[in-house]
Amino acid sequence: MRKIIVGSRQSALALTQTGHVIDDLTRLSAEHGFGFTFEVHTIITKGDRILDVTLSKVGGKGLFVKEIEQAMLDKAIDMAVHSMKDMPSELPEGLINGAVPKRVDPRDCLIATGAASLGELAEGARVGTSSLRRSSQLAALRPDLVIEPVRGNIDSRLKKLESGEYDAILLAAAGLTRMGWQDRVTSYLEPEVCLPAVGQGALGIECREDDTELRRLLALYNDEQTALTVTAERTFLGALNGGCQVPIGAYAVLESGAAAVAQGQASAQAEGITVTGGESGDQGDAAGASAEQSAAVVQPGSTHSAGRVITLTGMVGTPDGSVILKETLTGTDPVWLGEEVARKLIARGAEKILADTRG
Repeated sequence: MRKIIVGSRQSALALTQTGHVIDDLTRLSAEHGFGFTFEVHTIITKGDRILDVTLSKVGGKGLFVKEIEQAMLDKAIDMAVHSMKDMPSELPEGLINGAVPKRVDPRDCLIATGAASLGELAEGARVGTSSLRRSSQLAALRPDLVIEPVRGNIDSRLKKLESGEYDAILLAAAGLTRMGWQDRVTSYLEPEVCLPAVGQGALGIECREDDTELRRLLALYNDEQTALTVTAERTFLGALNGGCQVPIGAYAVLESGAAAVAQGQASAQAEGITVTGGESGDQGDAAGASAEQSAAVVQPGSTHSAGRVITLTGMVGTPDGSVILKETLTGTDPVWLGEEVARKLIARGAEKILADTRG
């Protein structure tokens, strides 16, 4: 009987979601005759150690996974459960994503004292977030708010809110869902309002590429729909060389071919592209200079009739929210779709925004 050593960060959320995965894999292992047992090994990452600096200023990629990946390569652990939004778009040689389980709520959420929604926050209210993606979109929506950095795990952020350091904080709904703390949510921010981070709400089960025995079990745990949509989002991120240091968001959904075609035809109109909002670089709009394009596109060699049509929205913005660029495309190949959305945003100035943000 083989014991699988599972690497995990030591936060309550990381250990909780790792525990959920181990429970599922233990059941699958028994059902399919693998006979595996599992043991958790906690690892402190660079992102866990540096709590007094915003992630955008720490620099580098994989702030919450690099030490765990090294332990895997050293064979000190066999697999790890990551929040997909923490994973770089490219993995080290020898490691793979063995499974992407079913995604939970991908949205951001508001937790506030004295307000029932984002729109009800008072002018000058202090909102805590260390995500450039969230702060960019929030500044575009509510330039009258004071956006301040907040670091730490979910527990410590909630305590800072309760102590009066902030009037509200923004968090990923998935973390609260996995902790069973949905009752703390004041309101949810729909993707149309605040586009989620790449892979938000999804987990990545990372393992060594040559561990064929473990990969056979993980293949049973993979959720195909989540894997397809997350692949589109991660391809988009990789094409822009993005990470938590830049304001990038993406969200993909899987739809029936007929529904996607109808949606695309309605938005594309005669030329196949519709522009809504201001042009990139416009000033003076309370929602920032938001420019969004959408189109129904079928890549070469593919067809909507396959029944698995992906709609991907990608976003790049300036940290101050003065420019928000969005593109929405539909297609059947997640890799092509991610690359194409990135290409269109680059053509509209996304690369300069990202370069300026990185400094």
